[in-house]
This record gives sequence, C-alpha cells and structure tokens, in this order.
Amino acid sequence: MEEQVILVDADDNVIGTMDKLEAHQLGRLHRAFSVFIFDTQGRLLLQQRAMEKYHSGGKWTNTCCSHPRLNETNIDAANRRLMEEMGLACQLTPAFNFIYRSDIVPGLTEHEIDHVFFGISDTEPKLNTEEVMDFKYIGMTELADELKASPDNYSAWLNICFDQLMMHYQQFFNSHS
Repeated sequence: MEEQVILVDADDNVIGTMDKLEAHQLGRLHRAFSVFIFDTQGRLLLQQRAMEKYHSGGKWTNTCCSHPRLNETNIDAANRRLMEEMGLACQLTPAFNFIYRSDIVPGLTEHEIDHVFFGISDTEPKLNTEEVMDFKYIGMTELADELKASPDNYSAWLNICFDQLMMHYQQFFNSHS
C-alpha cells in the first residue's frame, strides 16, 4: 500500500487522505512535521537526504521530517520518524507551525502545514541509510551564512522557515539554559 498523507484545510482541519506522491504531484495541502535537534552547545543536527529519495536527494536539511499517519498525533509521528531516520530519541517540544508551497522539481510541489518540534541531544545518530546519507552539526550563524551563499544545497523548507527557526531557536535556548 502506498504511503498516505493527511489532506487539510488552511486551519489544519482534516479533509481526507491521498497517496503521498499524488498529493505532491497535485500540490494538495497536507500535514507534515519537521524535527530540529540541537546539541547542548546549540548546534543544529542536519541530515543529508539519501540520493534515492524521490525529491531533494543529496540536499542538507533539518534533523528529520515527514508526514503523520491518519490518527497519529504530530508528536508521536515526529518521535517515530526521528528514531526511524536518525536512530535518536529525545524529548521533543512543539516550537511553531508554518504553511508553505514550493515547486521542488518539475511536477512535484510541497504544499504543507508543517508542525515544527525542537529537541536537545548529544547522542550520535545511527543513520538509516535508505533515508539519510550523512549528518553534521552546524552553528546557527554558520548555517545562516551557508543558506545565503548556497541555498540550493539545502531543502526548500529549511530555506523557507529559517527566519522563524532563528526566532524560536533563541526563545527555546533561553528557556532551556
């Protein structure tokens, strides 16, 4: 069975489900989540997406991201995928939500309400190589510079949410120090 995504309206109310690839081909608004794990030094754990991914292969992005399953909470889905992709578990905190639409490649459009979660961990990831080809830790100032200099090396959603990420990152670390 093909993976399904949860179709939503602009207020994140469920209006149905659809095959993931079809939803991206049609640009239908659906629910997603993104996880940003920081180490205790405040560096962000990035993953480099596996080349075999059907879009954005080889691009650097946040620690993990995906779509919740029907009747699965966003936090449960985020914890599940963090373990599946990165072999990590830590306490996740809801940070912010954003809606975006981006043509990823010809014929595929990401149109998502993205629920963002933050966590702190110094545990080294154990990569699922079907999903992730590499990882690195990066300081937020260095990441800002890299996104300006080479935005195409990074996922569209990381570029789009970076300003919000920075604002919430400061608040998160101020409350956890």
